[in-house]
Amino acid sequence: MEGLIARVEKKFKSPGPHPNGLQAADDGLWYIDQVDNKIYKLDYQTGATLFEAQTDTEHSSGITLGGGYLWVASTFELKIAQIDPATGVTVAKHDSPGAGITSMREDLENPKITGDHGLEWRDGKIYIASPPSQMIHVVEAETWTEVHRFRAPGLRVHGLAWGARGRLWSADTSAGTVSLLDPAEGRIYDVFRVEAPDEVHGMTIHQGTFWYCHAETRDIGCLMRD
Repeated sequence: MEGLIARVEKKFKSPGPHPNGLQAADDGLWYIDQVDNKIYKLDYQTGATLFEAQTDTEHSSGITLGGGYLWVASTFELKIAQIDPATGVTVAKHDSPGAGITSMREDLENPKITGDHGLEWRDGKIYIASPPSQMIHVVEAETWTEVHRFRAPGLRVHGLAWGARGRLWSADTSAGTVSLLDPAEGRIYDVFRVEAPDEVHGMTIHQGTFWYCHAETRDIGCLMRD
């Protein structure tokens, strides 16, 4: 394996206060903000806002594009919102398949139930990263039926991104690792680290380059494996 520790290149700050999900598109970089709950589309070179819209999601932590819609993980609402990308208007909401109590909080008194984080679309299915279940759930979007699930490495799975050969990159914010998985069984084929204080929350790949966002610092940038 090459590039076991990624070099972080910070490109710009997010326009919103808490970026937490990314999705690459040909015409711009989509992100969902966890505090203002807006969707934004940004210019890759300058970070300029090309589009923004308010959503009715709550503490959202993941975004993807597919089937003519944006899909946003409305984490505290325990829903996945299906959104018109031209307006930000929600056309439907679906139950989060991995909703529950995270392992870090299950010993607390009255721990909060939360929902899912990173999302990716492929062939009519949505791949959903769930910190509470520590699984990646695969849902048929048209019927909202879970058709598969597999174990995600680490304590707190977050961003997802498609790699080569139909394999799926999965970020774990607790350990600072990004792993390449077989989406059938969760077998790990590659892994690299992102060193503190940088963290990978949202993640996507554009033209072969990893993009990430760090919610606490508002940094949006690239992860380079030299």
